[in-house]
Amino acid sequence: MSLNPRAELLLKALIERYIADGEPVGSRTLARSVGLDLSPATIRNVMSDLEELGFVESPHTSAGRVPTELGYRFFVDTLLKVQPLAPGEVRRLREEFDPGHDPQQLMHTASQLLSEVSHLTGIVMVPRRDDQIAFRHLDFVRLADKRILAILVTQDAQVHNRILTTDHEYSASELEQAANYFNTRYAGVSVRDIKRGLLNEMKQASDDLSRIMQLAIRAAGEALEGESEGDDLFVRGEEKLMDIPDLGDIKKLRRLFEAFNTKRDLLHLLDRSLRAGGVKIFIGAESGYDVLSDCSVVTAPYSIDGQIVGTLGVIGPTRMAYDHVIPIVDITARLLSSALSVGERSASLEKEDQ
Repeated sequence: MSLNPRAELLLKALIERYIADGEPVGSRTLARSVGLDLSPATIRNVMSDLEELGFVESPHTSAGRVPTELGYRFFVDTLLKVQPLAPGEVRRLREEFDPGHDPQQLMHTASQLLSEVSHLTGIVMVPRRDDQIAFRHLDFVRLADKRILAILVTQDAQVHNRILTTDHEYSASELEQAANYFNTRYAGVSVRDIKRGLLNEMKQASDDLSRIMQLAIRAAGEALEGESEGDDLFVRGEEKLMDIPDLGDIKKLRRLFEAFNTKRDLLHLLDRSLRAGGVKIFIGAESGYDVLSDCSVVTAPYSIDGQIVGTLGVIGPTRMAYDHVIPIVDITARLLSSALSVGERSASLEKEDQ
């Protein structure tokens, strides 16, 4: 849908004023904001047209107008000019991402910084232990009493350790054989495809090899299942939403905080962002979840060595400063990606030196 230049100018001015003040915007205020020689009557006519198109609406208690979800969407897609972050903000963000920290600490840092810099709620999805995550390396360490330490490393720089109790005493050479075969054949392959491949191979393998490979697939499966029980979403700054008048309804806040606690809907939303790639903005009902109907969610994927592994973002009211929040989310995703990638390469070099 397109608008003429004058309508675009007035819509942009109205939304920017409403984002700044949170009050319905009248014709006289708009006339002063745009700095054009337009009569209040002309502005009222344009506002009527915009209201008929669904871009603005008039609250019952005011003669002014406020933007609708459609108005915000047109503003974000067509009229918004994203402002670069101040050098001090960029410097602060960059200094906080130490590649020497483990991945969990880096993701915790990202969620905290997103909240602090945007003054809204920061969220970071932990890399998914699913089909999108590729396997990198598996090691076995022989322990006493038929126990084996399985060390599984995935491409998202996560290390999963599990102690397995077996019904057979495996020798060091058997464990090395299983690990070497597994690593040579499946490095870079998704976990789901590894399981499928092993099942097919085990049907044709000798009894000895089948037993060894059963151990390998059991180790991989148990390692991943165990790690998925922890936090899969970092949420920081929920309390900041309590100070926003747009979200002041206690019932709405309670439902929103319940969503933060259960995390299921937020994870589904971030998963959709993961597949989309790039900065993604969900305004109000666009999220598909009623609990977020008064909120906007700005997300961006993060990666390790070019492979997208997760999503982060900011949750706030639909009346958020998109021009400021979008670059915060974008640069945080880039910095997290860089730190995770450097950390993974360092871990790989340390592994090779051992």
